[in-house]
Amino acid sequence: MPLNHPTNYLLFLCQAGFYFIFVSMKGLIELFKNKYFMCTLAFVVWMMFFDKNDMLSQYEYRSEVNKLQTEKDFYEKETAQVKKDLNELTTNLKTAEKFAREKYYMKKDNEDVFVIVREQPKD
Repeated sequence: MPLNHPTNYLLFLCQAGFYFIFVSMKGLIELFKNKYFMCTLAFVVWMMFFDKNDMLSQYEYRSEVNKLQTEKDFYEKETAQVKKDLNELTTNLKTAEKFAREKYYMKKDNEDVFVIVREQPKD
């Protein structure tokens, strides 16, 4: 069959495509008849969907680990900040006095403390 005419070329492609589908279906059927392939396929399906550690559980575990890692990083930063503040308070008396006045509203005997609370602007 000469392939110089477009309809002949199209007919050849259709025949080649059908032959490819037929050959691949034949190979697929033979593949499913293979007991080793079927055992391997069953094992993979079991491990992916039905086992205690299936894919969904692994995804949930991984997201939980990521969440806990984020919390751990946050608390490590907070701990470092608190340690820095503690070091500053124990070494510097002026800082300790400032901290006590700001956080706990402490005052000297001859002072009066007025707390000014600013209202949040209403939107």
